[in-house]
Amino acid sequence: MEIARGSLRRPDTVRAALVGVERMYLAPLQGTTAAVLAMAAEAGVQHVVDLSGEHESWWGGVTRAVEAAGVSWTHLWPGDFMENAHIWAPGIVERRTVREPRPHGRSAPIAMDDVARVAAAALRSGDHVGTALTLTGPEVLTRVELTERIAAAIEEPIRFEAITRDESVAELTPTMGGSAAWYVDAALAGPVDNPIQVTTTVADGTGRPATTFAQWAIANADAFRG
Repeated sequence: MEIARGSLRRPDTVRAALVGVERMYLAPLQGTTAAVLAMAAEAGVQHVVDLSGEHESWWGGVTRAVEAAGVSWTHLWPGDFMENAHIWAPGIVERRTVREPRPHGRSAPIAMDDVARVAAAALRSGDHVGTALTLTGPEVLTRVELTERIAAAIEEPIRFEAITRDESVAELTPTMGGSAAWYVDAALAGPVDNPIQVTTTVADGTGRPATTFAQWAIANADAFRG
């Protein structure tokens, strides 16, 4: 195995890493996606597996850039990441409380390890060319239910406190900076009454079932115990 270092934030550092590469995984970084893809095409990359989102979503710029790059592609479109729950860790550690605006907002969060497994399988197989794969975890959960699974993992009660949108942004800004408002608004956009379609893409593509949030919470319990 040969390892080459580079940063998508500094596209010129990526050029050498692309020499001899036929397939690549592209993490989403809106500002430099087009430049990195141009280098990839010039270097002879034939297929890109990217982490992006629907054309009309915030990540749509990555999707459109990949499709315009002149190489074959496979899109991976995840929803909520289980790892986003780490944002709750300070409040859980300090006061055993989660504070957010929508206790009944629902999602089907996926573990980032599962996204990586699907990406690796798509890169190795070359399957799903020209396809957007929607990725979810194995179950639909409310914010309260997510909280309950973390509580079970650390074997201590955790209270969910519903707060306003502005209160949530103010609380998250010290750790998230300018991304706090974007995160809260995305959480507020999550469906309550409309059904979320759980997909089997992880199991179908890797031969292993997707991680449940309860499993993820147990594996990451130390972050919430303090």
